[in-house]
Amino acid sequence: MDRHLIAVEPATRPAMHEIMVAAVEEAGGTVVPIEQASALMFADPMAANAFRGILDPAPNVEWVQLPYAGIETFSHNLDTDRIWTCGKGVYAAPVAEWILTAVLASFRAIPRYVRATSWQSQEGRDLRGAKLAILGGGGITDAFMELTAAFECDVTVVRRRDTPYPGASRTMTTDHLHQAISDADAVIIALSLTEETTGIIDAAALAAMRSDAFLLNVGRGGHVVTADLVDALRNGVIQGAVLDVTDPEPLPDGHPLWHLDNCVITPHVGNTAEMGLPLIAGRVRDNVARWIAGDDLLGPVNVDLGY
Repeated sequence: MDRHLIAVEPATRPAMHEIMVAAVEEAGGTVVPIEQASALMFADPMAANAFRGILDPAPNVEWVQLPYAGIETFSHNLDTDRIWTCGKGVYAAPVAEWILTAVLASFRAIPRYVRATSWQSQEGRDLRGAKLAILGGGGITDAFMELTAAFECDVTVVRRRDTPYPGASRTMTTDHLHQAISDADAVIIALSLTEETTGIIDAAALAAMRSDAFLLNVGRGGHVVTADLVDALRNGVIQGAVLDVTDPEPLPDGHPLWHLDNCVITPHVGNTAEMGLPLIAGRVRDNVARWIAGDDLLGPVNVDLGY
């Protein structure tokens, strides 16, 4: 096996393909047809349906680099015969900026003021010293904690294990989710989507939150039971929600969430193509260099856990 031989697929988006090819070549790789390659850089997240057809005629491919941090659209293709890596951690910085924007906008009632057509009553709370619950302990949480360090927030991190998370006031497992979110000013979802985390925010979880709390979702739409969220927002169970991801996605025209004044929806822009393409190209460049050198790769996928 020649580790220098790398395939870049698909070529359906010329600009994306060119950037990925350049990244491979800058790292010392040679771009070849998939049949000759030892590794595959699957560059187009919008072409997940084509993935299996591309990989089938590639008996020599031992490593596959996927474009997303989340891999649920590819999970049925994972196997233990190959090494799999993804964009885990690559997009953390821009996504953390979205969270900070969403928290500040919520706390300062910006959505209400934007919709107003007359002078409004004053509303707002400080981020400094606020109580935040963050679901997920990965790169996004790392980047967000770094961004907000100066605000001295009281942060509870919720994740699979209770090993203390650096900088957090407390770390709790998902078994104690309701306790963890019960006193938060804002609950932030930054999880990978797995069988265990699908629907983790349901009617019971929303009821466990304070009535003046905000829910922010930058993970995946499937983390939230949408019908339960609609009911909670309509009935004042929580104060509001800011969603960068929805279930279904894209959110159809006419969906009830569009008509709720206490819900703000952004079209999955925590990381856009403009922001993300240079970042994933950097990951490809780093990993190809590591592959050629025989070093450990960045962003490994745990096939058993599905992320």
